[in-house]
Amino acid sequence: MGEEVGVRCLVVDDEPGVRSVLVRLLTSRGYEVREAVNGREAVAALEREHFDLVLTDIHMPEMTGVELLAEVRLRWPDVGVLMITGVPEVQAAVACLAQGALDYMGKPFQVEEALARVQQALEKRRLILENRDYQFNLEAKVRVQADRIEELFVEGVQALAHALEAKDAYTRGHSARVAAYATETARAMGLDDDLVAEIRLGAELHDIGKIGVREAVLLKPGTLTDQEYAHLKEHTLIGERILQPLLKDHPLVLVIVRSHHERPDGRGFPDGLVGAVIPVVTRITAVGDTFDAMTTARPYRAPRPAAEALNELVRFSGTQFDPDAVQGFLRAYPDAQALPIATPDRLAAQSAGALASLAI
Repeated sequence: MGEEVGVRCLVVDDEPGVRSVLVRLLTSRGYEVREAVNGREAVAALEREHFDLVLTDIHMPEMTGVELLAEVRLRWPDVGVLMITGVPEVQAAVACLAQGALDYMGKPFQVEEALARVQQALEKRRLILENRDYQFNLEAKVRVQADRIEELFVEGVQALAHALEAKDAYTRGHSARVAAYATETARAMGLDDDLVAEIRLGAELHDIGKIGVREAVLLKPGTLTDQEYAHLKEHTLIGERILQPLLKDHPLVLVIVRSHHERPDGRGFPDGLVGAVIPVVTRITAVGDTFDAMTTARPYRAPRPAAEALNELVRFSGTQFDPDAVQGFLRAYPDAQALPIATPDRLAAQSAGALASLAI
């Protein structure tokens, strides 16, 4: 039988003769051994040093072996425990197996039997730790794969956004800015990070349905006819249909895409939702969407000054815009002169980076 170099054992028994025999036996086989006369001494030793295996008697003063087993399982779960018991206590020792003990051996014990029990206990401990490490590494690999799947998903929806950008240059900067505005507003309102991430992605993609709008309508420099306006309004439903197969795990993004033109007074579209029935993610996106529309130059009108646009948000708070979302926007951007409306390229880069971070 070979030596076990580096294995550390703690022998716990109130009988000096038993401790002495076990210490000599284990030391002779290369184990590093410490001893304790009861459970309390054993706990103190465990607090000072690392041990691989504790061999403990069941009946001891101050703290029994059963109590010591419970303490070890709670505080040092990587440490194996081998119960030592007399013949009348075998039933108690077996019960300890259900509580996490690796094995038990009876007193009096034979040398070879004792060593075999110790080795079996250490082997069980090794297998348990290896299995736990395997499970942890497997979970880590699954997380990496899930992150990569999410990354590919983000790349897919970004490709859709880029297709829209090629069709309407205004939408490129607009979507990036709305994503930035909505993100900062959500943070100012104290929403949690997961919800902020959904709002960011939804705002980035809120106009994706314009891919299905005729270019003659989308790029028309003048006033739309009633029929053309009705066609343009369909972009919310088109966007939802396009993204639904891709966004099964992101239902709030679909809500934003469908409902970002809803209004608290019920005069929005496509569903005419009223007040608090409109999801908060949508109400936040709507404020950033309208603010950017007002402050961005279009072929048929000049941009409005940021201060004037902020006043319009306040003016129509409660009718066109959710009051809480407006106040969140004002907290996020208290200085009209500091609004990032003049740097759409920088905002686009920031938004793209933030969108990619959803896969991390």
